Order: sequence, then C-alpha cells, then structure tokens
Amino acid sequence: MIVPMKKVSVLVLDSEKKQALQQLRCLGLLHIETSSGTGERLTQLKEQTGCLEQALFALEDLKEKTAVQQQSLNRDEALAQAQQILALGEERKDCRSAISAAQTELDRLKKWGDVDPAELQLLAEKGISFTLCELPLSEYQRLGEEVVTIPVNRDKNSIRFLALPSGEETEGSRPIDSYQVTLPTCSTEQLRQQIVDSQQRLAEIDTQLRGCICYTESIKQAIASLQKDAEFEGYVTGMVREVLSDQPNSTAVACLTGYLPAEDLDTLKAAAREHSWGLAAADPDQEDNVPTKLHNNKFVSLIYPLTDFLGTVPGYFEYDISGWFLAFILVFFGIIFGDGGYGLLITGVGAALIGKNVAAKKPIPPLFLLITLFGVATILWGTVTCTWFGLTPDQLPQWLQNLSIPVISNVNGDKLWYPFWTAGQAGLTTAQNLQIFCFSLALIQLTVAHVKGMIRNRRSLQALGDLGSILQLWGIFYVVLCLVVNGQVFPLDLVLAGIPVGTVAIVLIGVGFVLSFIFASYEGSIKESVLDSCKNIISILLGVVNVFSDIVSYIRLWAVGLAGAAISATVNEMAGPMFGSLVFIVFAVILLVFGHGLNMILNVLSVIVHGVRLNTLEFSSHLGISWSGHKYEPFQE
Repeated sequence: MIVPMKKVSVLVLDSEKKQALQQLRCLGLLHIETSSGTGERLTQLKEQTGCLEQALFALEDLKEKTAVQQQSLNRDEALAQAQQILALGEERKDCRSAISAAQTELDRLKKWGDVDPAELQLLAEKGISFTLCELPLSEYQRLGEEVVTIPVNRDKNSIRFLALPSGEETEGSRPIDSYQVTLPTCSTEQLRQQIVDSQQRLAEIDTQLRGCICYTESIKQAIASLQKDAEFEGYVTGMVREVLSDQPNSTAVACLTGYLPAEDLDTLKAAAREHSWGLAAADPDQEDNVPTKLHNNKFVSLIYPLTDFLGTVPGYFEYDISGWFLAFILVFFGIIFGDGGYGLLITGVGAALIGKNVAAKKPIPPLFLLITLFGVATILWGTVTCTWFGLTPDQLPQWLQNLSIPVISNVNGDKLWYPFWTAGQAGLTTAQNLQIFCFSLALIQLTVAHVKGMIRNRRSLQALGDLGSILQLWGIFYVVLCLVVNGQVFPLDLVLAGIPVGTVAIVLIGVGFVLSFIFASYEGSIKESVLDSCKNIISILLGVVNVFSDIVSYIRLWAVGLAGAAISATVNEMAGPMFGSLVFIVFAVILLVFGHGLNMILNVLSVIVHGVRLNTLEFSSHLGISWSGHKYEPFQE
C-alpha cells in the first residue's frame, strides 16, 4: 500500500533556522521539498564535491584489481589528496598529448629520415639554403632545367628532394612552393626523445596514482559528507524568509515545506512544541509533488529489488501494484525461461547465497529470496511442460513425464486436443493451448486492472466506464481466440448450451464501448462526459484496437519461451555427437556450458524487456499508472 502522507509547513525564527534544520535532520521524518539554495558556501561545497568525484573517477579508471589496504583521511586531507590526483591526471593528459603530437610529426617525416632544422638553419646562415619538397614522379620529371634539385629518396610513386634557389622561372619550369614540406620545430631525434621522456613520466604518474588508491574509501566518505552539508546549506538558504512588519528591527521568520507519513505527524508536533516551531499540516492535493512511501508485508516487499533496479515508483495518487507485480512477474519469468533445469540452477544459486548469509549470521537480502522464487517458478513451469535442459521427452524419466500437464506438455507435442463442441472436427495443438494460456493471463491481469479502477471509483458513475472496459476485454478475448488461435475451434457462430458465444462476445464489445464512451470521463455530468468523449472520438475508437493488441501482446511470453527452448535443443544437438568420443568430451562440456549459459543470459534480458514490460506498460496503462512518482527520502543523518 501507499502510505498516506501529510503536507506540513514548519515556521521558525530566521535566526534559528540552522538549529531547527539540525533538529529536523536528527528527527529524520520530513521529506523536504526541493528548494534552490544559493550562496558562496553552497557553491564552494558543490565545487569540492565535484573535485572529489573527478578524483574518484580517475582512480576507478585505473582498473586496479588487486586489493589495497585503505588508509583513513579526514575530509580536508581527502580534498587535498583529490586535488593532487586531479593535477596528476591533467599532467597525464599533457604527456599523452605530447606523445601524440611528436608521433604525428615523426610519421609525417618518416620518409625523410633524420631531419634537424637547426642544421638547415646553420647552412642558410652560410648562404646555402634548401627547401624540402615532395612530388609525384611524373610531376618531377616535367620540372624545367631552371629548377635545381638534389634527390633524397624515392619510392614507386613519388620523390623527395632538396630544392635550391634559382632565378626567375621560365616557360617549362614548374613552381614548387606549393609542394614544400614544413620543417618540424625540433629535430626528429629530439621528437623521439620527447616520446621516451613522456612515456617515462606517464609510468611515474600511473605509479603515483596507484599509490592513491588506498584513499578511495576516504574520498567516498568525504563526498558523502560534503553532499550532506550541501543538502543542509541548500535547505538553509532556500527557506522562504518573511519579515513580520515594516518596522525597523522587525522579527524575521523562515518557512520550510515538506511531507511526512501521516502516522508520524504526532511525533513532529511534539518536536514543534518542544522547540517552539510553528506547524501547519494538511492533506496533499493533486497539484502537490508528493513523495511515495510503500509499505507491504515481507513477501510482497521481495519485489522491491527489481522495482528499485528499474527505477519504477508509482505516483502518490496512483496504485501500489507491488503484490500483483510480484505474482505476475514470477509467472512471466517461469514461462520465459521455460526450463525446469534452468530453474534448478537459479534456485541453487539463490539457496547458496542464502546459506552463505545464514552461516555468517547476516540478514538475508530480499534479492536472494527473489532469485530463489524465480528459480522455483521456473521449475514449476518446466515441470508442467516437461522441459528440462532442452532434452526431448523420451530422454527424460517417465516420472517427470507423468508430472506434466498433458494439454501443454512437450510429451504430447504432436497430439491434437479436441474440445467437446467440435465433435472431433477441429483440434488444438500444444502450441495453441500455450497461446490460450498466455491470452488468459492477459485477460486476468487486465481485468484486475479495471476491477481496481471500479473499486476506486465505486462512489462515482465513472465505475461504469471501468465496467465497460471489462466487458470489452472479455468480448475481445474471444475474438482473439477466433482470429489468432484457431477460427475453427472458436468460430464467431459458436453456440454452447444454447448460448451464441460469438454473438455474446460482439455484444459485450458493443455494450462495453457504449459504457466507456458515456462514463469513462464522468466527473459529475453525463452530458459533459459524452461531449468530452466526442472530442476524443478517434482516441476512443483506437482504444478498442489497443485492447486487442494488448491481449495479443501477451503471446510474446510463449514466443520468447519457444525461442529459448529451440536454442537449448540446438546446443544439445551440437554437443551430443561429441560424447561418442573421449577426445571430444571436454569440448562437448564446454559447448554445453557456454550454450546454455548464453541462453540463460538472453532469457534474463527477455524477462527485463518482455516480462517487465507487460507489468509496467500493458497492465499499468489499463490501471492509469504513469510511474511518475519519486521515493520518500526523509531529511536525516
């Protein structure tokens, strides 16, 4: 459930606002509204934090894998060390730039051999000047006799030469100024020495930086400390200040606004009386940016590691679907992985992690329990479908085959199942039965969404709009069975026990559409609701199509699970023949581990992409959840 919150404003004397904030931080209950503080102190704290973060990034960039004994520094010492690390980092950049520039020059002059501009300058002072030139051979041969050159070397396509000064150019000669090679600022020998010196300095810098890795934890602690101080300073300087009158020396007060759980309001009131604060409390409204605090039992709370990883937080005025999220993601996970053998491995990993913590007498993180649940869900699905490590049913013991559910089991993969109303004329394959199961999951989950909507709107006619959505869901569900699964088994003219099922489905869609059209936007006036629907008639019509696509979207569970099963079966087929020879058994084992390991990694990605999507998109859109909330994070030590 989403914990009810109160919006409160705390009023204190301006001269006592720092002391009041310190007391509020010790209390650790108030989630303060973000305020844009200002001031030199705040700017300085942010700059120091940035300096430390850059230094920490520079140390982590070294990718030192060996464990280093950490040394303790206070905040000022950590800041000084960070500045030194940044200075070394800048010098390292300069060395790399110098190496790159020198190497570029050497590459440019590579075909000229050793070049020393000082020697050429010395010759020029004695009246002998040269120009370094390079031309294609064909161009060089067309130069006139007036152009005096001294060839240096040549290759297949070009020639390098020294051009001596000559008199005025005549017809038949070619100007060579445009082919002049720019001299380097120093000799090639000096360039090579610059590279050696810079590389040596780089090695020294890296050694010095590695010597600073022992300060990593101190730098992290200093960052956390500065961030707390910056947060505090931001709240202090961001508090609204008011002067009570226009008289000189009039009392000034400061106000702070925030949110806290309604159950903790009495605690804040007691603190306000003790410290003589003014306090105003009210229920938040839709315009307020209220933080969300979730409170569920220990089992439902197991979903929090996943939602925290995804960063999904429902808005304060939305639904908490943690329980439904956990229930359905377990089912989705089992179907997508789809292999009981994989489930055994996942459960084993979870059990090992739990056992390690139990042996160390440490609390068990919810993530370890969630991993184990995922493994159990996969084992159950693998059991009912008789899927174990991609093996064919005839390779499995009979007792495993007997545990499976026939209509969806791989044991009966080629068998047709004939519903009683088809009189043996049309049947369903195992794949079609699995598709029906996926679509049934869609029907259940999306119906739950609109039932929750009806419960929330039970005191309003808007609940009839949710009822209309439910009727559309059930009607369109049958249409999906007809169009996607098997039109012969589920025809639109089907009659069961005198009930025209197809006709009823069409009627449900029509009645549901009318109810949604009239009451979906109801806010006290049917006329206004209908007018609003008329304005959005295209969106409403598309909404019917969206219901169809949302139900069909659940077929991704079957498709992804089928793809994973195909990969595991292919890996087994590739490795199987290798077990016939002792020489290749090792390669077979490596192939099996690599192939099935890769398949499990792909399945994890599929759960995130597909399984999570069905909860956070299809299910959430029918619930009206936009995941626009942010966590309740009280101002505390």
